[in-house]
Amino acid sequence: MKFGYFTLSDNAYPDNTRTSESFLHDIVTESVHADRIGMNSVWIGEHHFNRRGSIPCPALLLAAIAREAKRVRLAPAVVVLPTHNPIAVAEEWATLDQISGGRVDFAMGRGYDAVEYAPFGADFMQSAEMFAEGVELLWKCWTETKPFSFSGRYYKCENITLTPKPIQQPLIPYVACFSSYSMEIAARYGWHILFAPFATEIIFGGLGKATEAYRNACAAQGKAPGKAKCSYFIHIGDKPADEEYGRECLMRYFHHSGMRPPGSSAPPEGPPTMSYYQKFYKALSEFRKEDLDDTSILLGSPQKIIDTLKRVESNGIDEVILYFNHGLKPHAVVMEQMDRFAAEVAPAFAGARMAAAQ
Repeated sequence: MKFGYFTLSDNAYPDNTRTSESFLHDIVTESVHADRIGMNSVWIGEHHFNRRGSIPCPALLLAAIAREAKRVRLAPAVVVLPTHNPIAVAEEWATLDQISGGRVDFAMGRGYDAVEYAPFGADFMQSAEMFAEGVELLWKCWTETKPFSFSGRYYKCENITLTPKPIQQPLIPYVACFSSYSMEIAARYGWHILFAPFATEIIFGGLGKATEAYRNACAAQGKAPGKAKCSYFIHIGDKPADEEYGRECLMRYFHHSGMRPPGSSAPPEGPPTMSYYQKFYKALSEFRKEDLDDTSILLGSPQKIIDTLKRVESNGIDEVILYFNHGLKPHAVVMEQMDRFAAEVAPAFAGARMAAAQ
């Protein structure tokens, strides 16, 4: 199993003196450090208007990171496809794949915040339909070698050819899976999948059941399953006070930067494709610090974290991307945590190859 660096760049907190601009530069430093200590990848979230995070253009940031970090793979976490034109997305990420030497792990999803949809003229309640149509068009852009046309409900084009094409042929996407609907799309194309353990617990009953459902969905489509990755919040600490600090950081994230903070108005009822959203709202509304466990965070001693990750690995997860800098953790603490992970956790996993890269 491999490991990557992951951030959603959450920074919208009361009395926060850290600017979004300074945080962006911290993230670049942390990403380059991830390469230096031997992590496999860097995953940068896309969020807008500082509601959930500080980085609206992950491809731009990853292009800058690629100039200094010569080895890590470069990934969005994730492109919220219905808020973009899929043609522009295909062009942007194919270009990054070219200039990085084929290091892109492209990931896309529907997102989970209606507020981030409206300013782009996208209907959140139709996100499933827009996503399904968008992935079809994006895939044509990357794979069609002759001029093609496309006529859908949301996207249309005539007689176009996309250049440049990705170096990776094919560049297989990852689909972020918060619902069975998204899983079915990944299975239909035989694409890779990206899970969040907290979400899989709510929707599928756990990470193991989610990966099993994905394999079954692929089999039903006559496709071999792709790679499965998952994200995890993490805080390493040997003392009770360390664990308490880790819990406080994650609860701060949930209360101010989670999908919908507790106490906010309930989301409107939507079509069946939006049922996952209602489940998340209910779960977050009732969530307490005492509920934090290894379905949401890797917390505690290095050995405790190793034990949890071994169980994650047994579920067929190829890589875990680690969210060190959530909940207003200072940059210096994040860097120290990354070093501890490389020195004290990663060596327990043969596929990580981090110790030799320090």
